[in-house]
Amino acid sequence: MSPRNNYKIGLDVGSTTMKLVAVDEHGDIVFSDYNRHHADVTGALKTVFDKVSQQLGDCDIELMVTGSAGMGLSERYEIPFLQEVVAAAEVVSQKYPEIRTLIDIGGEDAKMIFFGDRKAPDMRMNGSCAGGTGAFIDQMATLLGIEVDELNRLAEHSTNIYPIASRCGVFSKTDIQNLLARNVAKEDIAASVFHAVCLQTITSLARGCDVNPKVFFCGGPFAYIPALGKAYIKMLGLKDDDYIISENAAVIPAWGSALCKNRERLVIPLSRFIEKLDEQKKIYFKATDRLSSLFKNEEEFSEWKKNKEQYFIESADVSGMTDHECYIGIDSGSTTTKIVAIDNRERVLFRYYAKNHGNPIKAVGDGIDQFRNEAVGARKELTIVGSGVTGYGEDLIKACFGIKYGLVETIAHYSAARKYDPEVSFILDIGGQDMKAIFVEDGTINRLEINEACSSGCGSFIEGFAESLGHTAADFSLLACSGRYPCDLGSRCTVFMNSKVKQFLREGASINDISAGLAYSVVKNCLYKVLKLTNTDLLGDHIVVQGGTMRNLAVVRALELETGKNVRFSDMPELMGAYGAALYALRQGA
Repeated sequence: MSPRNNYKIGLDVGSTTMKLVAVDEHGDIVFSDYNRHHADVTGALKTVFDKVSQQLGDCDIELMVTGSAGMGLSERYEIPFLQEVVAAAEVVSQKYPEIRTLIDIGGEDAKMIFFGDRKAPDMRMNGSCAGGTGAFIDQMATLLGIEVDELNRLAEHSTNIYPIASRCGVFSKTDIQNLLARNVAKEDIAASVFHAVCLQTITSLARGCDVNPKVFFCGGPFAYIPALGKAYIKMLGLKDDDYIISENAAVIPAWGSALCKNRERLVIPLSRFIEKLDEQKKIYFKATDRLSSLFKNEEEFSEWKKNKEQYFIESADVSGMTDHECYIGIDSGSTTTKIVAIDNRERVLFRYYAKNHGNPIKAVGDGIDQFRNEAVGARKELTIVGSGVTGYGEDLIKACFGIKYGLVETIAHYSAARKYDPEVSFILDIGGQDMKAIFVEDGTINRLEINEACSSGCGSFIEGFAESLGHTAADFSLLACSGRYPCDLGSRCTVFMNSKVKQFLREGASINDISAGLAYSVVKNCLYKVLKLTNTDLLGDHIVVQGGTMRNLAVVRALELETGKNVRFSDMPELMGAYGAALYALRQGA
């Protein structure tokens, strides 16, 4: 009987991807795999080891795991764990001894290692912010409405670089929106994004150390986004023989885990390990750090939704109008345009919501044309008696369309809130990337708070989180409402919240419980991080919520449970600014 083959395997489980490398006795790679796990770590693990079996046959393996989510697998399957920066350094030590600086960009982390003669490597990782990582690049591509591959292609044809903040998405998105509004070429914006990533990594991690050649670039973004590597090379002034982008750049920590010597490993036949995966597929459950369910059951959820219908805004069909006069309100935001038309009885005749795509004037024009076409289709000759505009583009839209009234967003949202709750005491408006909290006392606004440096808890944050777990924002919201044991995720930056998610996933938490926990996090971020409340009684008893984020019913319910108050919302929360502007125009007259 011939002896069985033996391979050392390194497994790198990151925040978004799973990488595996198998090496022979010489340390040469005989198999590698790189895939997104979409938060289904157990399923992805089974898939990748089935691939190993198909290619290498039933062999003996010596296994070690690394990565930000690898500790959970280490605990569950008793696989020795190696810190990922140490693993990356092992590759340099054994395969690239001429390297003096390693730069590793991952999905949500960035690392730099400085190597020197006769001294231990100086290893550094990002701490509290995901700026300068793959997640940041993904967010910027999403903002531009393109895939990362297209972002790379555009950057290859750029001619200019513009300053873009590379820390929290709030600032970077604002910079990009300003560039779009100025009609800056997307090619230049794409290149500017990569330049910002370079700047963030080097300034935050180098901190006084020279980035000496040769430089070794690794991580998925370097492997699959050539323009990113070119941006670093240009910024660092490197020549062709000053750097290496390995063909195995995407799997370096996994390779280092396979290469690592003098460390204990899990030695096991491959077939037996695959059996263990099947045995462990029955998820175990550990209810630590859990919160109260949003709803006890489906019946309570249905009754709650029915009760909230009393706050919905009355609508009217254009075709049934007897009075031909109407009023239009426009909310021209930094990324979206909202338009509402109402009649003399304050009933909604028309609703419009669209992304600006860098051209707010066209977005407004398209919306007004759509309203007119609907009126023509209904054979009605409507007269726009008055109009009002609010939002980021107030002055621009007012001048371009001859709109008589302009009003600040606070007044627009307050006007809309008073429509369905005249005694409103607190208004919380959460949009895609901003948050406004309005305190009202005796019918007068006496305090306004906005988020400043963090997008945690805003719509784009929730949408991005849902997508990272393989769901749409709408599906994610509904899943939350049926979560039995919501996870306590805290209210910190996405980077840290992802770490909490990974912890709960290895404890057997469902996506429903994670989604419900995120709803709580959005509310806690607002109340305790942005508003810095010590007593929720300061909100009063008449709370109104607005903004697209409030289409997520789980967030509304979490706010109720956290404050112990009844929360009111309309059936078009994202249009409340436009509705308030229309109401203002009506009340001011022609």
